[in-house]
Amino acid sequence: MTSDLQSDNAAELPDWPEPGSPAEELGGAPRRGEDAPGTATTDGEAQFEGEAEAWPEAAPFETPWRRRMRRGWERGRVWYRTSGTPQPDPRAPLRDRLVPPFYPEFFRGAGWILPLAITVIGGVLRFWNLVWPNSVIFDETYYAKDAWSMWIYGWEHGWDPASNGSVANGKLVGPGTFGHSGVADFSCSSGCQEFVAHPPFGKWVIGAGEQVWGLNPVGWRLMEAVLGTLAIFIIARVARRMFRSTLMGCIAGLLFSFDGLAFVMARTALLDGIQMFFILGGFAALLVDRDKTRAKFADWREEHAVTALLAMKERGPKLGFRPWRWIAGLSLGLATATKWNGIFFVAVFAILTVLWDRGARRAIGVRKPSMSTLIRDVPWAFLALPVTAAFVFVASYAGWFFNTGNGGGYNRFWASSHPSNFWPTWTNPFRSLWNYVDQQYGFNSNLQTPHPYQSNPWSWFVMGRPVAFYYEAPKTGQQGCTPSMGTCSAEVLALGNPLLWWFATGAILFLFWRWIGRRDWRAAAILAGIAAGVGPWLWYAQRTIFSFYAVAFLPFMVLGATMAIGAILGRADASPTRRVWGAAVSGTLVIGVVALFAYFYPIYTGQTIPYTDWSNHMWLPSWI
Repeated sequence: MTSDLQSDNAAELPDWPEPGSPAEELGGAPRRGEDAPGTATTDGEAQFEGEAEAWPEAAPFETPWRRRMRRGWERGRVWYRTSGTPQPDPRAPLRDRLVPPFYPEFFRGAGWILPLAITVIGGVLRFWNLVWPNSVIFDETYYAKDAWSMWIYGWEHGWDPASNGSVANGKLVGPGTFGHSGVADFSCSSGCQEFVAHPPFGKWVIGAGEQVWGLNPVGWRLMEAVLGTLAIFIIARVARRMFRSTLMGCIAGLLFSFDGLAFVMARTALLDGIQMFFILGGFAALLVDRDKTRAKFADWREEHAVTALLAMKERGPKLGFRPWRWIAGLSLGLATATKWNGIFFVAVFAILTVLWDRGARRAIGVRKPSMSTLIRDVPWAFLALPVTAAFVFVASYAGWFFNTGNGGGYNRFWASSHPSNFWPTWTNPFRSLWNYVDQQYGFNSNLQTPHPYQSNPWSWFVMGRPVAFYYEAPKTGQQGCTPSMGTCSAEVLALGNPLLWWFATGAILFLFWRWIGRRDWRAAAILAGIAAGVGPWLWYAQRTIFSFYAVAFLPFMVLGATMAIGAILGRADASPTRRVWGAAVSGTLVIGVVALFAYFYPIYTGQTIPYTDWSNHMWLPSWI
């Protein structure tokens, strides 16, 4: 039997993972029970032998534009063609369509054990020789000192630029009247407040490591390494949940572990790696919420014995408290409280989760799913995501609010000198914060100071202009430079794994095809994450920006590459030759990513190598 099945429910219902595509492991289709015969059809929906679930007639849904766009497929029915005659295809049970089962595990507990093993490997790489370079590199000159002062004063303190030479040994020179520019750009008569361009939470995180390990390179990089390691485990579990396959989860974990940008950012005290962790955490929580709420929809339909469309005024179940969506709001709020552009992820993911709810309501037979979602889901989604994120953002300034000694933090008492006839006095701290945040936004949106490593956002996808965090040319006898090496170089280059990034960039076209052509929700979710990450910088492309900002949407590039690798691997019912070639190409891609990471490892970690060797690693002139 030949099938060219295509379901018009694919936009809202989870596509049945294509065997071998991002989900097949042991050569068989997923089973919730032992006696569920069937194969996977072309669009990922399950095709079962046996009786189909009762479903309403298609007539109420028929519209000319849909018939034309979907080539005659009717909503509420799926068809396959045999000898040119359309026939109804039995549907999988609703529960399996709302929450597809996972493919068989390699062994009991593999879904936890294998991602954990990959996390350990990636963690060892990230923590190994974390002290090197044993100095302040790139923007650590700001965050190492700001983070330390957060735990002492509750707000960012101004330090003398001379501290850069001594901070690695735990010594800071100050107090002083110095901002990020390194010059006296504001007065500090009663304290030493410093204007900073970003919210405080990321510096609280960096400072936590300094409280544990001290004011030294390991101290200010410690939490970066911890979060960078945990991100490996989270993305492996995210991929497993999206593609219902432990194999695909492990592939995603490996790709992320051996990406150079993720690796370097996990070993450098900057804010972007921290923000990436909480963005990924928020997305993971929304995926869990999606599965759990869809299971509730299936339970509700079974309890009500629904076999046809619901009554016109029936809106489906009230979902009640959804803890995972509130966790997502908390996590995304922390991402926004680390860097301002996190707000775009809040907005995009809020829309995404509401669309998922609409799809689930339509799947159980709600006649007006959009109106039902607007009434039942949108208000709670608004509270759980944007409102919670805003509350977390304000709460991250707790130290600024309550630690008012020594003059308080920058702009803390601005409202006192700018009274308002409208706002009561008790709102002064919030008015001062609003003014401060407005200044931060103005700084970030208008920063146009030329920098040798600035780049255009479009170039990030192909690693057009990576940023050198550290570069030295050691003399003979210094830092391991031997006479046999000749001229030596040591560099930390924030360069993504070229094979991974170039393949993932090409896979974006595949994702668009899966989203538009197959209405695959997974492709849409991945593209949404990429758009939320790069979109703000396209809008502000005129300002000074850097390629390492791309780490915020790196997890979604990895998920896109994983989905494409699964498609290359092929279907379980493909011919043996097709499967062998698919496995060979997929395996070569993954091995190639690991091999390239090993090749670039010296310039990820600042190792001293011959200059000629360093030059050979500079594949593009723009990398220098």
